[in-house]
Parts: sequence; structure tokens; C-alpha cells
Amino acid sequence: MLSRTANDLFWMSRHMERAENVARILDVTHRMSLLPYAPLQPGQDWAQPWVVPLVITGLVTPFYQTHSELATDNVLKFMVLDASNPSSIYSCIKKSRENGRSQRGAISSEMWECLNDTWLSMKNVSFDSMTASGLGSFFEWVKMRSQLFRGITFGTMLRDEGYRFIRLSTFLERADNTARILDVKYHTLLPSVADVGGAVDYYQWGALLRSVGSFEAYRKVYRAVITPLKVAELLILRDDIPRSLHTCMNEIYELLQELNDDESVEAERLAGEIHSQLHYSRMEKIIAIGLHEYLMQFLQQIAALNGEIDNQFLAPVYQ
Repeated sequence: MLSRTANDLFWMSRHMERAENVARILDVTHRMSLLPYAPLQPGQDWAQPWVVPLVITGLVTPFYQTHSELATDNVLKFMVLDASNPSSIYSCIKKSRENGRSQRGAISSEMWECLNDTWLSMKNVSFDSMTASGLGSFFEWVKMRSQLFRGITFGTMLRDEGYRFIRLSTFLERADNTARILDVKYHTLLPSVADVGGAVDYYQWGALLRSVGSFEAYRKVYRAVITPLKVAELLILRDDIPRSLHTCMNEIYELLQELNDDESVEAERLAGEIHSQLHYSRMEKIIAIGLHEYLMQFLQQIAALNGEIDNQFLAPVYQ
């Protein structure tokens, strides 16, 4: 497969997954912002709910370059509709559609129709129309369009190299997002150890589970009150949770084994190393290392793996 084709398919899928992840984060943030809020400790106004999407996506500095105040409307406009923000929902859907249009011969007609219809609807969204219809309804629409695209892809696309690059990018983006959400919860949302186990703590952990679509799964697996260690175990080590790090790496490693050739051994090796760490690790060991340190190491390894995939498979084009 040409590297240009692989590159377009890779980013087509990754941008759609990113749009869904941003919608999930914003939806839960909106719900949390409706609860009474006060700084947990003096001088910790930065821990208020609407800073969380910016911290998770690493967009605090770009946000303050264009907005002087951390207000709900400003964050929503920046994260949903701002064309200058490459990680806004608007930008992600637009880029996904552009990548799909470039490779219409490599995807099914149903996939293209889904992408095109999603973009035509998205470009007509204004802040007023989004708020008038309800923020929850809009975020649900974004999530459903992403899930529809994945379902159509699974149901209509030939299982060739292009399909594997589409799946590979989905799980890379998903793993990165899950690790970032977990890290921010531990080190931003709850700065004080004294708050562990309180009502705010319970609602925040429940919100985190909902942001990755795993609230019901947690209840089925543990049948107990939500605790930080069990949430971390669910989203890091379990391989039966669709958005856990372990599940994502299972898929990534298997896909790279199928895509591997003599010139791409390093990407498979890196994926195998990360996968084995997750497969054989235990929560006791992770806590001994430090959850933040463990997640930062994972994000660094994923970044290195992304670099190898770029070098070995994809066209050298900035996305």
C-alpha cells in the first residue's frame, strides 16, 4: 500500500475517534459543572471543572492565547467550534472527511456517505443552535456519528491493509485518551488526599467512568462502591473493557504483527514491549511505581510507537 493512502486512512479514523473522545470529555464536564463547586483548597481555582478538557488535551496555553477568561462558553467554543484549534470537534470532523475524500477508492461508499453527511451537518452547527438543542444532545450526536462510522467500517470494508491502518489509529488514539483522563483525575481533579472517599470524589470517579463509556461495566465487574484503585485496574489492566489500555494494546500489537515486514520490525517490537508490560503487570506494582509515573511512561511509549509507525508506514505529512 502507498504511504499516502495509509496516511490518509490512518488519520481519517484517528480524527473521528478524537472527535468522539472530545465529545465524551465535554459531556461529562458539562454534567459535573452542574454540581455545586468550590475550590478544594485555597488557591486551587484551576481545579474547577471547565479547565479539565484543556488539561487532558494539552490545550491550556493555546486556549489562553485566544481567550482571557476560563468561562464555560469560551471553553465550549474553543473545544467544539474553533477552526483554529486542531483538536476541536469541528476540526476533527473536517479533517476526517477530507482524508476520506482523498481515498474514496480505498473505502466503501457507505463510509464516505457517513463522513460526508457528518461534516455537512457539523459545519452548520453554531453555538446558539448547539446550546438551544441542549449540549447533551449535541455531544450524544457526535458520539453516535463516530460509532456509526466505526460500525459501517466494520460491516462494509474489505479486511485489507487499509482496514488494519484504520483500526490501528483508532486504538492508538483511544489508548492515549484513556491514559490522559486517568492521569488528570489523579493529579488535577482531586489535589487533596483529604477529599478521597467524599461525595465529590465519588461523583468525579463516576464521571470519569462515564467519559470512557465504562460506568455500567464497572458495576458488572465489581458490584461495589466506586474506588480509585478499582477504576484504575478496570481502565489499565482488564482486557475485557473496550477502552482499557490493555485492550487497546492487544489490538495494536495484533494489527502491527499483521502489517509487519522486514523494515517495520521496530514498531512491532515496541508494541510487544508495551503489551507485555500491561499483560503481566499487577495493580500493586503500578501503585508502588506511582500511578502518575506509570501513566507518563505509558504515554511516552505510545508517543515513541507513534513515531515508529509514522516513519515506517505513513507519508511524512504534518497532521
